Amino acid sequence: MPVEARLSHTAAMILQAIHAGHIYGFSVMAMTGLPSGTVYPAMRRLERDGLILSKWEQQSIADAEQRPPRKYYRLTRTGRATLDAVYKRYPLLEKMIPAPELERA
Repeated sequence: MPVEARLSHTAAMILQAIHAGHIYGFSVMAMTGLPSGTVYPAMRRLERDGLILSKWEQQSIADAEQRPPRKYYRLTRTGRATLDAVYKRYPLLEKMIPAPELERA
């Protein structure tokens, strides 16, 4: 798959963070330590390449919590397959950002 060969360490970290349950931008930034100027452009590229999908939360939920709406991300099937392949290139990735236990079973 051509996307795998070009996937940067940053993009791999973002995919792993989303897989691990950090599903909105600020949470991804907190988990990876990457700045917003890196995370958001990378997530737009990952979405353009079909590795993640996004969906805005309902305004009423954000209003109830008195904050702006969040854009939630999830891996696509292609994104998950790419992440599995990326583990060969970055073997410590799973240890840096562990996925939930139920995903490993």
